[in-house]
Amino acid sequence: MSKVTVALDEIESTAKQALVKHGAADWVAVEVAKAIRKAEATGNLICGLYYLESYCKQLVSGRVKGDVQPVVTMPKTASVKVDAGFGFAQAAFAKGLGKAIEVIKDTGTCSLAICHAHTCTSLGYFTEQIAEAGLLGIGFTNASAVVSPPGGSKAVIGTNPIAMSVPAKKGGVAFQFDQSTSAVALGKITMAASAKEDIPLGWAVDADGNPTTDPQAALKGSLVSTGGYKGYGFGLMAEVLAAAVTGSVNSLDVKGLKVPEGAPHDLGQFYFLIDPESVSGDAFWDRLATLSNAVDAQEGARLPGANRNLPNEVDLGEEIWALSQSLAN
Repeated sequence: MSKVTVALDEIESTAKQALVKHGAADWVAVEVAKAIRKAEATGNLICGLYYLESYCKQLVSGRVKGDVQPVVTMPKTASVKVDAGFGFAQAAFAKGLGKAIEVIKDTGTCSLAICHAHTCTSLGYFTEQIAEAGLLGIGFTNASAVVSPPGGSKAVIGTNPIAMSVPAKKGGVAFQFDQSTSAVALGKITMAASAKEDIPLGWAVDADGNPTTDPQAALKGSLVSTGGYKGYGFGLMAEVLAAAVTGSVNSLDVKGLKVPEGAPHDLGQFYFLIDPESVSGDAFWDRLATLSNAVDAQEGARLPGANRNLPNEVDLGEEIWALSQSLAN
């Protein structure tokens, strides 16, 4: 596949222009475009420009509301709720984060529930913002049902990712991870299918519940949880927090996330924010340093997402970049 080198600034501005052209309010497009930029910068391709065309088509069809104003309320003392109104999760989070940070000054912990939103794509994008504010951030969300229970063959939950970002003492992020509770993200199956490539055993089962290396059979079947029963438990936890606690939709009732038309996603995202010094004070940083030093002392080992330096430009496939430009012009 031919590649073209593109500045991240241009990726962000192109994405914003495309979103506005198809019906997003300017401030909403800014928030979504920033997330697309970060995904491309970190090599998280399935959460970057890969989603731009579906965003634009869904804006036109009304599957996502591009001009809605999220409503921020406080159901409890340390609980912030944002009703996204079937709009973009990025915009809803942007409206709610400041309130959650304000609340946590007095409470030490706070939950932030994003309700009735479009897919957030990269969950770690949001927990990273929490860590950059000097707080521990843990996030959960769900998605279309593609994962069957161990021993089963019918999908009941989504890839249901969990993300965690830990602040650094001097600012920024000490380390972070963002991972699906399925053995692999669904996008890797669809990309393998498009490329006519096999997938490893252990990623998915076919419609009869048998392990398969055929991505087409996997798409007709279901993914499996990472680590079997252990990953399945985490997937269920994400489902309860993202769907039940926020009052948003179950994975079972979410239609294909990239399908142009249909009912809004109505997904939820749930975050815990924690003041790292609220209980142990400076001991938090001492314990974090002990952990970090023990990992760094081992050649080839690292904490996930630590010491990450992002580029100013990236190589894109010519086809995806041409499509993005056409959506913006």
